Order: sequence, then C-alpha cells, then structure tokens
Amino acid sequence: MLSTSAGAFLQRLRTAFPDREFIMRSQGQVRFIRISSRSQKIAAGVATGVLGAWCVSVGALALSQVSAGTAQAALAGREAKVARAEHSVEQYRENIDTVASNLARRQKFIEQMVDAHISELPEGDEAAQPQSTDETGLEAKKISAALPQAGTLAGIEARQLALVERLTRYANDRSRTATDAIRKLGLNPRAMIASGRTAEGGPLLKLATASNGSIDPRFRRMGQSLARMDALESGLASIPQVSPAHVAYVSSSYGYRSDPFTGGAAFHAGLDFPGPMGSPIYAAAKGRVTFVGQKSGYGNCVEVTHGNGLMTRYGHLSGFRAHVGQEVDAGALIAAMGSTGRSTGSHLHFEVRVNDRPVNPRPFLEAARTAQSNLQNNNQPQKERR
Repeated sequence: MLSTSAGAFLQRLRTAFPDREFIMRSQGQVRFIRISSRSQKIAAGVATGVLGAWCVSVGALALSQVSAGTAQAALAGREAKVARAEHSVEQYRENIDTVASNLARRQKFIEQMVDAHISELPEGDEAAQPQSTDETGLEAKKISAALPQAGTLAGIEARQLALVERLTRYANDRSRTATDAIRKLGLNPRAMIASGRTAEGGPLLKLATASNGSIDPRFRRMGQSLARMDALESGLASIPQVSPAHVAYVSSSYGYRSDPFTGGAAFHAGLDFPGPMGSPIYAAAKGRVTFVGQKSGYGNCVEVTHGNGLMTRYGHLSGFRAHVGQEVDAGALIAAMGSTGRSTGSHLHFEVRVNDRPVNPRPFLEAARTAQSNLQNNNQPQKERR
C-alpha cells in the first residue's frame, strides 16, 4: 500500500516536471537547451526552501514586535502608577489641610452609602477588613517617604480606597445573586431596576469627595453598584414568596380541572388552599393593596399590587384585614379565609398575575423562597456560616 502511494506521488512529480527543451536563436545560430526533470525538481525545492525561510523570519520579526509592544505597555503602566504616586505626593506637599478635608468628605460618602444600602458592614466579610491594593499601597509608601508628617493621612486614604473597591465587589456579587434569582422566575432584572424610576424627586443633597464638589470615579462606581444591588433585591422582595395561608396541602392546582359545580372541563387560574373558616390570609409579597371588595366568582376579594406588572389576588374571603392604599410587607395579615362567591367550602383561592394575565403561582412560591434563602445565606457573617 505504501509503495503504491509512493509510486503515485513520483508519477505526479514527473507529470508536473517533465523534461523540457527550449530553442534559442542567437546571431543566426539555433541552439537547443534541454532542462531535465531532475533539475526542475531541484530548482523548485530550492525556491520552496527560500520562501519558507523568508516566512519564518517575517514571523519571528512580528513576534518580537508583539513582545516588545507588550513589554512597552507594561512599562507604560508602571510609569503611570509611579506618576500618580508622585502626583499624590505633590498634592500632600502643597496643602495637607485640603487633603485632610477631602478624606473627611470621602469618609462621609462611604458612611452615607453603607447606611443607605446595607445598614452596616457584615462582620467577618472581606469588605469590613480592607487591605491596601498595590497601587494605593505604592502611593502611601511614596508619600510617607517624602513627607513623614503626612504618613498617617496617606495610610487612611489607602485604606479608604481599598474599602471602596471591596464594597463595590460586595455589591456586584449580591446583584448577581438577585439577578440570577429573578431570571429563574422568568422575569427581566432590567425591568425591576427601570420600574423604580417612573416617579422621582426630592430636595437636592449633593454628594462630593473633594472640596471642588467633584466625586472620585471609584466612589461613584461604588455608589452606583450599591444602588443597583438595592433595586434588584427590592424587586426580588416584591415577587410572591410567602405562602398566603398556613395549610398542609393544596386542594386544587393551577390549570385543567373538572369544575366542582358542573363537572365539565375548566381552567383554574390559581391555587386553592383549604382551611378552617376565619384562618388568617397573608400577603405573598410586599406591595400596596389596590382592591378590597367583591368580584364575580371570587366573592370577597383582596388584590395587592407589587410593581413590575405583578399582582396577587385572594378570593372567597370571610373578612378583610387591610384597606385600599395600604402598604403591606410579605407575610402581613390582610384577610380571613371563607367560602364566599363560587365556592364549595372554606378555602383561599390564590392567583398571581403578570400584566393582568394569570400565571402558575407554584413556581413563584417555590423558586422565590429558595432564592431568598440563598440570598440570606450569602449575606450572613462568615463566622455564622462556619
């Protein structure tokens, strides 16, 4: 088999490079020049070798240029860090009082953001124990060496910046957890953030980290990350996540069923929770009560709007414990179980609606409860989770 392939290859070479004769006329004489197949093959091999060597040299040159560019970029980065450190030294040298004042403003900014969005730093979390980064540490060392009297301020600034970086990462991690939980429920996290911007206002209380009224970009990023985390977690909290009735089982699920009155095929738009007359009914999520009264088929009914197009409906009630316009938290008492309307016995008919379209409540109650448990575990101090 191998010899056959070699023979075929040699045959192709002979076909590609046959013996050739050239006729040349010079001063009335005719000459015949013959170039053998072997000579043509040698010439072709030499040409291929020269071309290959040229390609290798060009590739090596390009590689060396890329390496040189990378080294130059790294050198430029180190020079930029040194320049920033030298600039900081100049700032300290020119006016230590201004630097101290700006550090106080930065500290106030950090405290305001922590109080507004996370109340307090989780004990044991890396955000509570900042360590200077390479860049901030370089600046602090350079300032301390040039101006020993400013060393304390430089150390404070380095720790502040390290804390800001860690708070930003902390907020981003919590945002990712909330985002994943919201997506698992088939909802859009961006809509959760945008829905909170439909009505805004209030007195202007400007934030600044410098005496000229500007904000350090690192502090701005931290504030934006904390605000995004807050919006996503607030949106997650508005998703139905608490069982509306403390009962052992569900008597009728969402979807197809035989109608209890006619026996024919019917669609059931919610879950039925059976229980004793007067049993407490709870809001499945935080929101605002938007309806209290009677609806055809539901009897006495309460509706709670949660934002982002979400609404929960509670039917067949025997009494009301909430009024229209009332803000309620998840688990708040809003009604009592009954058998009003189209009902065969004491139970709660519970619906979840998205943009007034009924959806299966079960995935919301199960997935959101799991997501909230994960979120709480992530936010617990590390020493409590050990």
